Amino acid sequence: MTVEEAYAEVERITRREARNFAYGIRVLPRDKRQSISAVYAFARQVDDIADGSLPADEKRAQLEDLREALDRPPVGAMLVALGDARSRFGIPEHSLQALVDGGLQDTEKSRYASFEELHDYCRKVAGAVGVACVAVYGSADVERAEALGVSLQLINIVRDVREDWELGRVYLPQDELAAFGVTEDDIAAGRVDEEWRALIAFQASRARAYMLDGLGLLETLDPRSAACVSTFAGLYRATLDRIEARGYDVFDGSLRLSPLTKLRIVGAGLLR
Repeated sequence: MTVEEAYAEVERITRREARNFAYGIRVLPRDKRQSISAVYAFARQVDDIADGSLPADEKRAQLEDLREALDRPPVGAMLVALGDARSRFGIPEHSLQALVDGGLQDTEKSRYASFEELHDYCRKVAGAVGVACVAVYGSADVERAEALGVSLQLINIVRDVREDWELGRVYLPQDELAAFGVTEDDIAAGRVDEEWRALIAFQASRARAYMLDGLGLLETLDPRSAACVSTFAGLYRATLDRIEARGYDVFDGSLRLSPLTKLRIVGAGLLR
């Protein structure tokens, strides 16, 4: 497989699987778009293993094999493309290792006692994507890139409460559930009451604070990379706006943005 064939495949994966990612990277030049697609394909494979139906020990074995593959001659489209992207842009290996660590954590842990615990998880599964991508964008501001990644993951956690529950996971911190008077039985029932609204409003406020911090990254980026990051942020902000407009009901109906809405946000990112 040639490098160009490998990049074509990871771009196909990104277009097919990414809900928001594929829209954001449309504004990038070809070499950066290809490399970001390679990072996405790697993260997608980690997620697919961690969220799959295999027994936990088999998931862990596959994730460890994927980790080891980062240091072997690449085999397969994703690893060939990722290897070339790493050599082009200096994507740090520790960011990719952290993604594997996050996948492993999903096979071992399904509840988080506090936000401190959850934040550590978010840094692995999403902050690490920010750190990997910021190398491609051409900035050294890894702290804000990580903060932005964490903010997007916090929004995912709010949006995907039911989906995660069906996988046996509750990412909302246990101490905050208790503080707001929300139980796991409430989540199972999809109960949207004043306690639930107060809890999710608190989660949304925190996600917005992390996003505000992360968007300081824009000052360090070239215009097209900045447009890409602005688009990501705009897509997730729009999702959060929709959740708030629905009275924090994340259980009833789809919260996905329409393709037209996404294209409008892409356009706004280009005009910033």
